[in-house]
Amino acid sequence: MRTAITTLIFCVGALLSLGMVMLYSSSMVQVGARYLVMQLVWCGAGLISCVAVASLDYQVLRKSVWWIYGFAVLLLVLVLIPGIGLKINGARRWFDLGVARLQPSEFGKLALVFMLAWYGERFQRQMPGFKNGLVVPGCFAGLLVGLIFIEPDRGTAILLSAVTCVLLLVGGVRMRYFIPPVVAGIVGLGISIWHDPMRMKRVFSWLYLEENREGVGYQAWQAMIALGSGGWSGLGLGNGRQKLGFVPEHHTDFIFSIIGEELGLIATIGVVIGFVGIVASGVYIASKAKDAFGRLLATGITFLIGLQAFINIGVVTSALPNKGISLPFISYGGSNLLVMLTAVGLLLSVARQAPSPVESDVKSTSDMPNGALGTPQTT
Repeated sequence: MRTAITTLIFCVGALLSLGMVMLYSSSMVQVGARYLVMQLVWCGAGLISCVAVASLDYQVLRKSVWWIYGFAVLLLVLVLIPGIGLKINGARRWFDLGVARLQPSEFGKLALVFMLAWYGERFQRQMPGFKNGLVVPGCFAGLLVGLIFIEPDRGTAILLSAVTCVLLLVGGVRMRYFIPPVVAGIVGLGISIWHDPMRMKRVFSWLYLEENREGVGYQAWQAMIALGSGGWSGLGLGNGRQKLGFVPEHHTDFIFSIIGEELGLIATIGVVIGFVGIVASGVYIASKAKDAFGRLLATGITFLIGLQAFINIGVVTSALPNKGISLPFISYGGSNLLVMLTAVGLLLSVARQAPSPVESDVKSTSDMPNGALGTPQTT
C-alpha cells in the first residue's frame, strides 16, 4: 500500500508541476501570469481540501451522501436558469462569481460517484437483480447526467455514463441486464448527435480531418501540427508557435498539444505514464479497501480521472471526435482542479483505512475451518 500511495502522490505532483509550467508558457503572450496566479489559488484550495479529506475516515462521508447528491442536483438545476447560469457559446455551464467561474458539473462528478458507491454497498446483495442492480441506480445517475446533457455538455455526460457503467459492473449487476440499456444508450446518443448539426460537423471533420482543416476541423488540425512539429524533444519551453492564436483553447482543452510542441514526444509519453500510474495506484487501493463502499468509491474516482485523461488525449491526438474535456491536473480550470485534488484525497483516505497485510492474514485465517492450516483436529 505504501508503494501505491507514493506512486499516486508522485504522479499527481508531477502532473501538477508540469501543468503550472505549461499554463504559464501557453498563456504568457496573451495574459501574462494571470492564468497562472488563478490556477495557483485554486491549486492551494485543492491541496487544502485534499489533505483535509485524506485525514478523515471516508466512512464518515457515507452519512452525508444524500446531502452531497442533493446539493449537486440543485446546482445543476440553478445553472440552467437564465440570469443565474452564465451562457457562453450556447451552453449554460458556469456560475459567474466575479473573480472566477464555477462549473457545477465538476461537483456533480464526485456526487455521482458517492451516490453509486453508497448504493452499491447498501444493496450489494440485490445488485444482481434488474430493479435494484440497474433501474434504481440508473435513475440516480440519469438525473445528474441528464441535467448535464441539456446544458449542453455532451463530453461530461459521456464521461459520467462510462463511470456509471464501470461502477455497476463492479457492483455486481448481471450482464444480461446491463448490455441492452447500454446499447440503447449508445443508439440514443447517436440519434441525438445525428439531429445536432454542430456535433455532426465535428464528427465528419474528425473522419475527414484534412478536408475540414480550414473549417470545423481547424482546431484539431492545428493541434496535430503542434504535436508533429515538436518531434522527440520539442522546440523548447516557451518556443511553441501554435499557442500564438493558431490552436484555440490551447491553455485548457488542448494544452496537451502545446506540451508536445514545446517538450516533445518524450514529455507527452511521460504525461501518459503519469496517468497510468494514477490509475494503477487507484485500482490497487480499491482492491485493498476494507469495505464495499471504499472499494466502489476508489474505483469510481480512479476511472473518473483515468477516463477523463483518456478522452482529452484522444481528442487532441484526433483519435476521438472533438469534446470539451479538460486534462486533469494540467488544463486551466479551477473547478476541475479543486474536484480532482479532492478526489485524490478520497483515494488516500481509502488507502489509509485499508487493513494492513498482518490484519488481512489474521482475518483470513480466522475465517478458515479447524484444520485448514494443517492443525490436527480433535474428535
